[in-house]
Amino acid sequence: MSTSPSTTLLSRIASPADLKALAPAQLPQLAQEIRDELIEVTARNGGHVGPNLGVVELTIALHRVFNTPDDQFVFDVAHQGYVHKLLTGRQGEFFHKLRKTGGASGFLYRSESPHDAFGAGHAGTALSAALGMATARDLRGSNEHVVAVCGDAAFTCGITLEAMNNVVSSTKRLIVILNDNEWSIAKNVGAISGYLNRISTSPTYNKLHHDIEAFFKSFPTGVEMNKVYHKWKRETKDFFVESSLFEKFGLRYLGPVDGHNLEALEKNLEFARHCDVPVLIHVLTKKGKGLDAALAHPEKFHGASPFDPETGESVKAIPGTPPNYQDVFGAALSRFARSNPKVLGITGAMPAGTGLSQLAREVPGQFFDVGIAEEHAVLFAAGLATKGFRPVCAIYSTFLQRAYDQVIHDVCLQNLPVTFCMDRAGLSPNDGPTHHGLFDISYLRCVPNATVMQPKDEDELVDMLHTSLHLPGPGFIRYPRGAGTGAAIKNELALVPVGQAEILKVGTNIIIWAIGNMVADALKLAQRLEREEHISVGVVNARFIKPLDRNLLLSQAAVVPLLVTMEDNVLAGGFGSAVLEALQEAHCATPVERIGWPDKFVEHGSSVEILRASYGLAPGAIFQRVIERWRGLQPDKVTADRG
Repeated sequence: MSTSPSTTLLSRIASPADLKALAPAQLPQLAQEIRDELIEVTARNGGHVGPNLGVVELTIALHRVFNTPDDQFVFDVAHQGYVHKLLTGRQGEFFHKLRKTGGASGFLYRSESPHDAFGAGHAGTALSAALGMATARDLRGSNEHVVAVCGDAAFTCGITLEAMNNVVSSTKRLIVILNDNEWSIAKNVGAISGYLNRISTSPTYNKLHHDIEAFFKSFPTGVEMNKVYHKWKRETKDFFVESSLFEKFGLRYLGPVDGHNLEALEKNLEFARHCDVPVLIHVLTKKGKGLDAALAHPEKFHGASPFDPETGESVKAIPGTPPNYQDVFGAALSRFARSNPKVLGITGAMPAGTGLSQLAREVPGQFFDVGIAEEHAVLFAAGLATKGFRPVCAIYSTFLQRAYDQVIHDVCLQNLPVTFCMDRAGLSPNDGPTHHGLFDISYLRCVPNATVMQPKDEDELVDMLHTSLHLPGPGFIRYPRGAGTGAAIKNELALVPVGQAEILKVGTNIIIWAIGNMVADALKLAQRLEREEHISVGVVNARFIKPLDRNLLLSQAAVVPLLVTMEDNVLAGGFGSAVLEALQEAHCATPVERIGWPDKFVEHGSSVEILRASYGLAPGAIFQRVIERWRGLQPDKVTADRG
């Protein structure tokens, strides 16, 4: 018999205080209700299913032991923060609209709730931020607790190891939760992952751990017996596994702890709460617990599109939907790698998300997953390039920001032939500001030796990848999230002339220079302007942001009254800025109307269309902007038209 929403335990929790009021015997029911809610909402909206199902008990225990917002939790990536949202007053319609316009974000943001101590969307940031907060607490003499909740994959990030190196020199009180589920997005890789696995799977240690724990539990409970028990664990662990890496850094190591045992979690958290040294609690969880499909397919359900909660099957695409750009790229790279053993694919824990899973299956010897370590991925590629290989780094636009120094200092400065394929250039609507790829044109256009391009469709993407693999230096290809245009991919590859734009439509009054996915919008805009306003409008597919086709641009600017630029990037330093600079350098005063994103961080929303409309970038709004600019250049004509 189902329980009505009004009688559920979850519906009675408006704040962590309500959670603390529950009896321990009620907590398993609450955990199940939370899992039911997570599955229902993510099945409808998509989202990070597996990570949140895995931290239900851990998040409950954290909120029962500590007192937010006075005590502060810093969740690494914050993609596992849905349970935290449900326990801190964000239930109901707000949570039901998760990742949709007007609903809860898919990550944590300080602006959303006072319980969100630190915002995030990229991996590896929690420990550094938490250490800064704990040090600030010490400096000002307050007494709150700071808890960093880090996934095991965060410890493959250099910034996490840098922070760990500074913990004991910065503070005496910090609690670090190592949530070990053996997965980041794909299966964890590397030495750190292997080390954690050895700690958590030593059969001798775990059997003794279980037996001795039962022995200590036979005594009356008390802080002193807790101290003896944890001292035993700490001092005998090294007989069975390597000396704890974390204790070498000065953190007291506790664990491994069953991350789905609420009693064990609360006891260890209480112990850590009273420690006067930094503590790391190693918690073992199952990513996707409570949903069989998520347990069976953890990579798919790390960040899932809407799915059937009964079967786990993804909602079927509308028949005839073109393949995603990432899959077109993955198939093309596999094709090139099969014919050239020097072509290599590199990803940072995103083989499926970037389309490189196909390469991993078909040509595994030419595929490298370096884990969540974008800086290393780029430097690794640079090293390969010095030895005659043609590495291709497949990294989301937003994640390549993390390796900007390596892009400049190690690849472009040395003019090494590394290709960067930047998926999710433009909006990633449901994910929001941490994942929108709206800055890469601006941050790459200023770097010497970089060739930066964007295809108008799938066929041009394949040709650009082919072209980049023949460049003498670094090439950057950006393309949007989701389905392509449906363009057929020709059998014969073509080298795209570097720095040469493509005239798609001739016009004499206005010429639109568009890049990438804005080309289709530019063609529609031109047709509407001609149909409704009788203005002759040309369209150019710029193809290259750098180098810009200056010859074509200047020849057109000399004969038309108005140029329009369209890009899926911020205007500041973007493609339109490149056009303005070229005109200024040639002392050409032709007016330019730039269409792109404003100098703001764009929030999450239900769709690209909704977010564009919010910022004046819907087709109708762009049409009006161009008309107003055109009429502003034609005062006599406007007066006559208005009678």
